[in-house]
Amino acid sequence: MATTNDLKNGMVLKLEGQLWTVVEFQHVKPGKGPAFVRTKLKNVESNKNVDKTFNAGTKVETANVDKRTMQYLYNDGSSYVFMDTDTYDQLEVTPEIVGDAANFMLENQEAIVATNEGRVLFVELPASVELLVSQTDPGLQGDRSTGGTKPATLETGHEIQVPLFISTGEKVKVDTRDSSYLGRVKS
Repeated sequence: MATTNDLKNGMVLKLEGQLWTVVEFQHVKPGKGPAFVRTKLKNVESNKNVDKTFNAGTKVETANVDKRTMQYLYNDGSSYVFMDTDTYDQLEVTPEIVGDAANFMLENQEAIVATNEGRVLFVELPASVELLVSQTDPGLQGDRSTGGTKPATLETGHEIQVPLFISTGEKVKVDTRDSSYLGRVKS
C-alpha cells in the first residue's frame, strides 16, 4: 500500500480489480478546501485512458510489476517467444499483448517484458529502433530533404512515411511510439 503522495509516473496501481499505469499526476492545493491529486491513468490491458482525482494522502494499492529485459527469439505463428537473458527461460506472449511492438521487433532484439503474478502485461521496446528499408519507390530528381514523404516498407513488413530521398536498402531510425521517421542511420 502507498498513499497518493507517493505516486510516480510509470507506477502501476490496482484499482477495482484492474491494473492501471500512472501516466501523469499533479498535486493540487487549492486556496480553499483540502489538497487533492489529479491523475491520468491508463488501463494496462485495454489501453483505455481515464482521469481520476484522489484526496491527498488516500491509500492506494500498488501492483508488483516485474520488468525484465528479454530477447525476442521468434514468432511461431500463434505467439511471440521471448527468452530471459539471465535464466534462459522462454516465455510465450500472445499477439494481443505484443500489440504494435510487433511492427518493430526483429529476431534477437531485446525488449522489456512486464509481468504481474506470472501474467504478461505488456512488451516495451526502446523509444527508437534502427531498421532497414526493404522496399520504397525511387525518389525523383530534385527531391530535397524538405520535400514531401513517400511510403516505405521496413524489414519487419511495417510501412511508414519517409522523406523522398530515402532509397531501398538504407537504414533508418524509427520512433516505436508513433511509427514516425527520425532520420538516416550512418553506417
